[in-house]
Amino acid sequence: MKRKFYFIFLLSFYCFQLTAQQLSDKASISIITCGPGNELYSTFGHSAFRVFDPLQRFDKIYNYGTFDFNAPNFYLNFAKGKLTYQLSTTPFSRFLREYQYENRWVKAQKLDLIPSDVQAVFNFLEKNAKPENKSYQYDFFYDNCSTKIESVLKTVLHDKINFNNDHIKTHKTHRDLIADYTKNQKWAKFGIDLALGSVIDKEASKDDYKFLPDYIFQSFEHATIKNSNEIKPLVQLEQSILKSNSPIIFSLSELFKPFNIILVISFFILLVTFNNYKSGERTKLLDILLFFSTGIIGIIVLLLWFATSHTATYKNFNFLWAFAPNIIVAFFMFKNKLPQWVAFYSKIITGLIVIMLIVWVSKIQIFNLALLPLLIAITARYLFLIFKSDSKTMKTDK
Repeated sequence: MKRKFYFIFLLSFYCFQLTAQQLSDKASISIITCGPGNELYSTFGHSAFRVFDPLQRFDKIYNYGTFDFNAPNFYLNFAKGKLTYQLSTTPFSRFLREYQYENRWVKAQKLDLIPSDVQAVFNFLEKNAKPENKSYQYDFFYDNCSTKIESVLKTVLHDKINFNNDHIKTHKTHRDLIADYTKNQKWAKFGIDLALGSVIDKEASKDDYKFLPDYIFQSFEHATIKNSNEIKPLVQLEQSILKSNSPIIFSLSELFKPFNIILVISFFILLVTFNNYKSGERTKLLDILLFFSTGIIGIIVLLLWFATSHTATYKNFNFLWAFAPNIIVAFFMFKNKLPQWVAFYSKIITGLIVIMLIVWVSKIQIFNLALLPLLIAITARYLFLIFKSDSKTMKTDK
C-alpha cells in the first residue's frame, strides 16, 4: 500500500513539474524562419518558436502551422474557409531533419530577453499547446503561423517590444506579394488568381506584409525591446542553421504553363469559329463545352464568394467571363436551330467581358494574364453566335 502511494505521489509530482517547468537563466527564445518548399502549402515558407535550455536539455519547437487531415469534414471545412489549425510541439532535432530532407533553408533569430521574459513566453506557449487551447481559426492573410509570432510576443511582453515597419519601402497588394512566391508555380498562381477576389488588389499595409515568414524575419531584424529604460535590438543573434541547394528547374515544364495551354485552346476555338463562319455551320460540341465549362467555373467563383468564410474570395470579378447561367444555356446548344434569345444573351455576356476588361485596366481587380487569349477567343465565339442567330441565310446546323 505504501509503495502504491509512493508511486502515485512521485507520478503526481513529476506531472506537476512538467506543467510548471522552470527554465534556467541560460534558456532562450528564438524565431525560426524556414525557406519555401516545392509543395503549394509550403511555397511561402514557415515560421515557428524555438525554446532552448542547454542546462535542462530542453529544445522544442512550437509550431502554429499544423492541421489534421483526418479531422471530421476536413475538406468541407477547408472549402468553406473554416479550417482549424493547431499549435503543435516537436523536438527541434526532428523538426530540423524534416527541413533538411525537403532541402529548405532554416534561419534562427535568438531574442535578447531577460530570464523572466523567456519564462513568460514559454509559459504562454505551454498553456497554448494544451489540447483545450491549441486550436485556432486559420486565415491565410491575417492569422497564420507567421502572424502568430508577433501576436504572441505582443500579448506576453506588451509595450516592451516595438516593431518598426520603416524598412518596407515597396507598395504592394496582397496579390503582388503572392506573385513574388509563385513565380515557379504557374498553375498555382493561375488558380489563386481565379479563386481570390478584388479585395486582395488593394495596397497592403506594412503590417499586412507579415503574413509571409520572410517579412516577419525582417520585422524582427528591425524590432527593439525596452528593459530598465534601455532600448536595444530585439534580436541578439542571427544564425543560418540549414542551407538549401538550388533546385533543378526543367525547362520542359515551361511548355505546359497556363498561358501556353490556354493559348492552344483559344487558337482551337478561333479556328473552329472561323471555319464555322465560312461554312455557315455551327460545331455544337464546342458551344456545349464552352458554355458548360465557363458556367461551372462561374458557380465555383460565386460559391467561394457567398458560401464560404474565406476573407480573400470576396468581390471576385472573374464571374464576368465565367458566367454561372452559362451552364443552363449549354443544354440549349444541343439544338440544331438556336432559339432567338441566344443572340440577345450572347450580347449580354459579350458586354460582361468588356466590363471585365475595364475592371482589369482600372486595376480594380488584376486577372491572370493567361486569360487574355481565352477572352479574345470566347468573345469571337459569342459574336459568331450573335451573327448565327440573327442571320436568315445561314445553313442548318450540323
